[in-house]
Amino acid sequence: MADKLDSKHWTTLDRDLGRISQVEYATAYVSRPLVAPGIALAFMVLAGLAAAMFFQASPVNMIVIAAAVIGAYMAINIGANDVANNMGPAVGANALTMGGAIIIAAIFESAGALLAGGDVVSTISKGIIDPSGMSEIQTFIWAMMAALLSAALWVNLATKVGAPVSTTHSVVGGVMGAGIAAAGFSAVNWPTMGAIAASWVISPVLGGIIAAAFLALIKSRIIYQEDKIAAARKWVPILVAIMAAAFTSYLALKGFKKIIKIEMQTALVIGLVLGLATYFITRPMIHRQSEGLENRNKSVKVLFGLPLVFSAAMLSFAHGANDVANAVGPLAAIVHAAEAGDFASKVAIPMWVMVIGAFGISFGLFLFGPKLIRMVGSQITKLNPMRAYCVALSAAITVIVASWLGLPVSSTHIAVGGVFGVGFFREWHMENRRRKNMPVAPKVKIAAEERRRRKLVRRSHFMTIIAAWVVTVPAAALMSAVIFFVLNSLSA
Repeated sequence: MADKLDSKHWTTLDRDLGRISQVEYATAYVSRPLVAPGIALAFMVLAGLAAAMFFQASPVNMIVIAAAVIGAYMAINIGANDVANNMGPAVGANALTMGGAIIIAAIFESAGALLAGGDVVSTISKGIIDPSGMSEIQTFIWAMMAALLSAALWVNLATKVGAPVSTTHSVVGGVMGAGIAAAGFSAVNWPTMGAIAASWVISPVLGGIIAAAFLALIKSRIIYQEDKIAAARKWVPILVAIMAAAFTSYLALKGFKKIIKIEMQTALVIGLVLGLATYFITRPMIHRQSEGLENRNKSVKVLFGLPLVFSAAMLSFAHGANDVANAVGPLAAIVHAAEAGDFASKVAIPMWVMVIGAFGISFGLFLFGPKLIRMVGSQITKLNPMRAYCVALSAAITVIVASWLGLPVSSTHIAVGGVFGVGFFREWHMENRRRKNMPVAPKVKIAAEERRRRKLVRRSHFMTIIAAWVVTVPAAALMSAVIFFVLNSLSA
């Protein structure tokens, strides 16, 4: 009898333990999606505490603490969305693992922000609004707070739907909306806004054309040659040298403004010198690397792997040096207004503000970045090291050309435009070769389903991204205006 009771007891105990383990498993499963937001929230709280260390408790300084929390939120969203454009092509081409990409991006984004990030930033995003049109300092602070929060919310929403958008354009839209709400339409510099609107078209089109042109060069000079390895030994060092020259000029122009001011001509000369040096260094290296490789496309792709990783790192460094400062500009404006009691068109960015921007990007990339990295790297069109290399190279060259022409461009639009350019060129090229190789015969009507299958760029992603680009500025502006009215009414 006792044995039966013990057996029944152990059966009940096993069943109860099973239920407990199932509850624990369910709890872990439910809480897993909350881990990343929890870490992000903890970082935002730390940013507020960092701000509190620099300011004594008072009504105005509490606003600075709140702004620091929102600035950290903005930085996290930059890491989740913007950095995918630099790392996506390398990951999609399998030149980098997701983990490797996140580590490299975190290091180089932070280094770019802290070492070469602009020490002076245009707090009103390149002259979008005239701060003198605002009646008092409190109005200006609310306007910058609304701009920062609306930009962060919009980038967060874009990340959720899988659309890479320009964080700089989001800030521009936020500043414009808050400026209109605070001081009317006359406060906006409309010619500057027109130039930014033009960049929505210029950036991706120019990036796509340049990326497609380099892919056409690689196909004609290497891929379709009888001896691919011999052709690669000749052309890969030249292409790597062009990349080195482009990135050197790019970093000289944009990446080291804090350290030294370099003019366009000087930057191009520096790039040319380093490009030539790179050619003579990489030529024997490529020759050694190509020894024993089979005469096929897969072997050629191997030779582009290391240059692609290098280009992704350089893009991240330059992005950290430039875009972080633009994104935390409104936060720097609020800090300056709270400290000095006035507003200026340009202010110095305190180091603690740059640290929030740099580390926030790293956290955002690590916690939320993989989704957009996969989107840019593999879901728009299929990339390999050669195609991804063309995208990275086009990003650097497009920025240089745009700087020479005096056009404001978005690094996000350029990189994604390069991916589109490569994909659409492949579609055109494949169709062109099919027609040439097809024997003369009566034309056969291809079914719509088959025609869709042959397209190499996913149209659904294309339309989603284009729509997000078009509505970024007006959406951020509208959100900012609403937030400004709410903040202003609460403080009244």
